[in-house]
Parts: sequence; C-alpha cells; structure tokens
Amino acid sequence: MSKVAIIGAGKTGRGFLARLLREEQQEICFIDKNRDLVDQLNKEKEFQIHFFGNKREVFRIDHYQAFTWENVRLDDIELFLVAVGGQNLPEVGKELRKVLNKEKQYYMITCENASHPSLTLKEAIGREHVSVSEGTVFCTTIEEEGLDIYSENYPYLQCDAQLLDGYVPEAKTIRPISDFSNFLTRKLYTYNAASCVIAYLGWLKGYRNYGDAANDEEILKMLDQNYAATNRVLCKEFGYDMADQEEFAALSKAKFCDRTIVDTVARNARDPQRKLGPNERIIGPIRLLYKYGEDASVLEQTAAAALLYDNEEEPTWNKIKKEKTPEQILTDICGLGNDEECFGKILGYMEELKRGK
Repeated sequence: MSKVAIIGAGKTGRGFLARLLREEQQEICFIDKNRDLVDQLNKEKEFQIHFFGNKREVFRIDHYQAFTWENVRLDDIELFLVAVGGQNLPEVGKELRKVLNKEKQYYMITCENASHPSLTLKEAIGREHVSVSEGTVFCTTIEEEGLDIYSENYPYLQCDAQLLDGYVPEAKTIRPISDFSNFLTRKLYTYNAASCVIAYLGWLKGYRNYGDAANDEEILKMLDQNYAATNRVLCKEFGYDMADQEEFAALSKAKFCDRTIVDTVARNARDPQRKLGPNERIIGPIRLLYKYGEDASVLEQTAAAALLYDNEEEPTWNKIKKEKTPEQILTDICGLGNDEECFGKILGYMEELKRGK
C-alpha cells in the first residue's frame, strides 16, 4: 500500500482522517505548518482516539511521520487528504506547487466545509497532473490534552468520484460517490433537515441543550416519522438502495441523540433565513415529499417553528421579521407561492404552535 499524506494535523486530520486510514493499515504522513505540533507528533510517535459514549475501544494511531513544509518528503505519496480550514486552502496550494513533482500524477481530497474547496485548491496549485476532489466530513471531533482526540465513530469519508478522474483510493473507508451533487442533496435532506426538526421544535419546547432536545419523546417520534418519509422519497428520486439510505439516516440520528456530543439548540438553529431558502434543508424536502404524495407535516411544523424562532443574537433574522410578515417571508425567502398547499399549512401550524407556546 502507498503512503497517504494528511495536510493539516488538527482535530479532523488526527481524529478522523488518520483513523480511517490506519483502520485500513495505511501508513500516513502529516504535513502541518505548526512546527511545535509536528515536533510533538514525531516525539510521541503515537496518540489515541477516544469515542463519545465509549461506543468502541480506544483506537491507537501510530506508523506515521510528520513534516512541516520546509522538510516534507513526498516520494511515495500520490493521495493527499486536506483538512486545514477553507480559508487556508490558497496558502496550502502555494506550498504544494513548490514541492510536487511536475511529472507525477497526484490526487487530493479536500475535507472542508467551504464553498467549492476543490476549485480553490486546484487553482492555487496551478499545475497539471493534479486531480482535486472534495469530501464531506460528518464526523464530530474534539481535541483533548496532548495529541489525543475525542471523536464520533463515523465510518467513512464520502467524496466526489468524478473529480478523482477514475482514481479509486486503496482505503475502503474512503468512498468515491458518483453524482456527488445528488449526495449533497441527500445529506441536506437527511442530516440537515433532521437537525432543524430538533433545533426549532426543541426551541419551542424550551430546550437549550441540543442532546436533550434530540431525546425528547415527542420530537423523537416526529423525527422518526420524517426519516421514514424522507428515506422513501430520496430512494425514489435518486435511486438509492433503501437499506443504504436507512443506514445513512440512522447514523445521523445516532449523532444527534448522543448526549456526550455537547452542542446547543441555538447553534443548530442559527441563520433561519438561510435554512428556510427555497433549495435548502426545510423547503427543499417539503417539496420533494409533496412530489411523491408523502406526508410533509413534520417539516411543515419545523418551518412554522422557524418562523417563530426568536433569539436576540440573530440580528439579521430579527430585522427580517420586523420588516416582513410571515406570508412575505414564505414568498420572498422560502420561494413558496401562496397557491402551494404547504404555504397555507405552514401558516396554520404557525398559529397552532403560537397558541401552544
């Protein structure tokens, strides 16, 4: 097996990507601009991954090297996983341009929550023979003392197969996916929609802790109802295997309901004006549910709760609510026509929830 480089030895690089590779017995090298961190990695020669809720035994990371850009050696590396934060991709691209062999083909996967990270990195490298894909990171990681990491036990890194130009990584824990844009929609309608159900309905019930809201008996029932309907329509729309989609949804539910992952309702509810967009995580799946004649009531109630959402730390949303009626928000922000059935239903649920609040 060839060695794989992880650019960025932070919590995602050490706690998620390194684990996926070592589970497949791949040797790895870390590349990081932080000399102190690199020295610590080389001195200690190993560190441990602990899992939230003790879901599995501690996993040891060893068989690695660590370099700064000044002393990096890339002789036996063809695949790079990049987890540095989207804002740092241009700098990483410039460093790579200095050290890559012009005659050799390289493959890279960005692991960032950023807009078009693969394009940003590819343009910064500015060389031929470099294929840059992008992956989605679902795994929550938290840095502990020293090099150790606390992590969710998420099993895969999904990435855009088309951007890898036919290359298939040796590690089975890295999964290239065809029609990656559809996969991002799948994530939005499965993970992000469920997160909104918990956040906005949890806020209505007075929860501040996200794990508490996710484990509320009534919210759990609504969550399961929405997962079941969404699973069916995603399989019909995109041809996913039902068992695979159910596993995908179950992983999201396990993440949200894990009380050992500390999170807040406010963080997951922030920017309602973005989350209520026409192609976003609430309105998008509502329309898909209607397309296939499925019950959209859970997400309609979620949209209604989002319209009611009140937080003094959301100045943009508060300004919108002062300037627009709920009907105008549904039209101008959600992109709904007042002749759409869900338009009236959301307003109706809003009045019901307002009375019950």
